[in-house]
Amino acid sequence: MKTTVFTKYHIANGAKMAEFAGYNMPIEFTGINDEHLAVRHGAGVFDVSHMGEIWVKGPKALALLQHITTNDVAKLYDGKVQYSCMPNGRGGIVDDILVYRIDAETYMLCVNAANIAKDWAHICEAGKAFGMEAGHGRELYNASDEICQLAVQGPAAMRIVQALCDEPVEEMTYYTFRKMRVAGCDAILSITGYTGAGGCEIYVANEDGDRLWEALWKAGEPLGLKNIGLGARDTLRLEKGFCLYGNDIDDTTSPLEAGLGWITKFAEGKEFVDRELLARQKAEGVQRKLAGLKLIGRGVPRHGYRIAAPGGEEIGHVTSGTMSPCLKAGIALGYVAAPYAAVGTRVAVVIRDRLIEAEVVALPFV
Repeated sequence: MKTTVFTKYHIANGAKMAEFAGYNMPIEFTGINDEHLAVRHGAGVFDVSHMGEIWVKGPKALALLQHITTNDVAKLYDGKVQYSCMPNGRGGIVDDILVYRIDAETYMLCVNAANIAKDWAHICEAGKAFGMEAGHGRELYNASDEICQLAVQGPAAMRIVQALCDEPVEEMTYYTFRKMRVAGCDAILSITGYTGAGGCEIYVANEDGDRLWEALWKAGEPLGLKNIGLGARDTLRLEKGFCLYGNDIDDTTSPLEAGLGWITKFAEGKEFVDRELLARQKAEGVQRKLAGLKLIGRGVPRHGYRIAAPGGEEIGHVTSGTMSPCLKAGIALGYVAAPYAAVGTRVAVVIRDRLIEAEVVALPFV
């Protein structure tokens, strides 16, 4: 298994460790519920160094990205981040990604840890048609093994991070970033997040990881900063209705089925992969949709559980589910037949052969 720059700190702090995407990662420290509520009400730090970073540079960078992603990259400006996805040519999704515009000819993509190799191969193959080469000093470069990343999340997060910065960052707007010094290190500080609780991500070179970690804890400990594992990261993102690749979206789900029509832009001149197929889906409608479910009956929905109509007819399946630490109720994302996807529709989740009543609700859950 791979380790991150911060693995030694997780072990020293008593983390429950497990393999995730080929990395030895912390799953929990003091317990998922405790960590979840710490982020909702205070501040927590996540090691997300397993995520991938791919650079796309040169005069053809924008053209390539317009071709391989669904969102309109032309709308970006320097310092702006965009959520997007890469269609696979068969109506599914290679990965959902973040696109950072450094300047008109320089972009960084943040990709999911489990998909780094797949994404890199996909981007390199597509780049050939644009005359773009891969490798160090070339137009396409996979820097994933050179960069570490911490996500500092929660309502107190930016107050803590401000202590590490010489320029004001607390008023930075959602989905923007700056290249700047953080804790004396060259960094990218990004306001995106996967928890819906506020905060930022800090990218630095691996060799600066220890310095960043020590400075962050010096500033954060007096304000109650806590270590947070991947378990609470999952429950936090689910409460906000954020998709997880491999569960809620994958190579078999279209962005329109997944409720990602808002990042699927049919802009004039943007001839992206699967444009015609997705335009047809948009015009004709999809047969299934990703819906948010809140259990009315008692139970915890889990990935793979069947979703049924009130009469017992199977209409879909759960893709992500948990007991919400904030709502104290079972919540889930799942694909259901389109006629059952409207908010307010009563359905059931099949748990141990019992139909547990649930309602389709608007996202986010909290």
